[in-house]
Amino acid sequence: MLRFLISRVLQGIVVIFAVLCITFLLLRMAPGGPFDRDKEVPEHVKASLERQYGLDQPWYVQLYRHLKSYATLDLPDSYRFKGMGVGEIIAQGFPISAKVGLAALGIALLIGVPAGSLAALRVNTFEDRATMLLSSLGLCLPSLVLGPVMATLFGVKLRWFNAGGWYDADDWVLPSLTLGIIYSAYIARLMRTGLRETLSQDYIRTARAKGVSEGVIVVRHAAKLAVIPLINFLGPAAAGLLSGSFVTETVFQLPGLGQHFVAAAVNKDYTLAMATAAFYALWIVIFNLLVDVLQAMLNPRITLGHA
Repeated sequence: MLRFLISRVLQGIVVIFAVLCITFLLLRMAPGGPFDRDKEVPEHVKASLERQYGLDQPWYVQLYRHLKSYATLDLPDSYRFKGMGVGEIIAQGFPISAKVGLAALGIALLIGVPAGSLAALRVNTFEDRATMLLSSLGLCLPSLVLGPVMATLFGVKLRWFNAGGWYDADDWVLPSLTLGIIYSAYIARLMRTGLRETLSQDYIRTARAKGVSEGVIVVRHAAKLAVIPLINFLGPAAAGLLSGSFVTETVFQLPGLGQHFVAAAVNKDYTLAMATAAFYALWIVIFNLLVDVLQAMLNPRITLGHA
């Protein structure tokens, strides 16, 4: 167990530093720089800023400086947000993104798991077909479409919530519902597939032959293996929800972390783009580790030494 954890932590560190390198190189290959959008800045002022931030140095020197700052946890300042460190920016936006993301994940599980289970237990019935039809609709409906519909209906027409912004205690509801409904479609399909495959196994037929009730079979025997595909999906999904959704936060005008992902790349804010990418990679590593541990707990055929 300890050897497995140490191995995964070391692999995670390598992954995070690889993400930092790839993000930096991709931004460097793109035309322009972090101060090119400031058209009113004279060339000599721009050159002074580049010297101040070390942008006049060779790319490999800049990359080494960035990697060293993350290795020593001495996070750099943002190029676009003057006087603010990237750690401070993440600390301001992450609580909002996390609140919305956790609520969305809870909504998705509350809708998707029962719906997928019902569809698996009543194959080729009206319930099954209706669930799959709605889940297919959810898969095809992006947050760019569903978000404005939710804001217009519940924010503008019914006035139950604010259509945008982060002012009241319930401003998380509409963006969380938007994300939760979309992710519930994935969860419902995965739960249906996993439970159907598990219920067709030989040991389930044996349990039925022994007279075990269907409820006991589903809850005690089938559910543990049926949720493994769902857990594999929830790892990166939870990391993405916690790190913030750019589209949803833009639609509902939330000051979360998601707005910085694309904006940092567009503005060539190397430090902020690298920080947000590394932060997302960190959550991916953490949740993948949790997924491996949960798989070993639910499936006795899986050992952590071979996960």
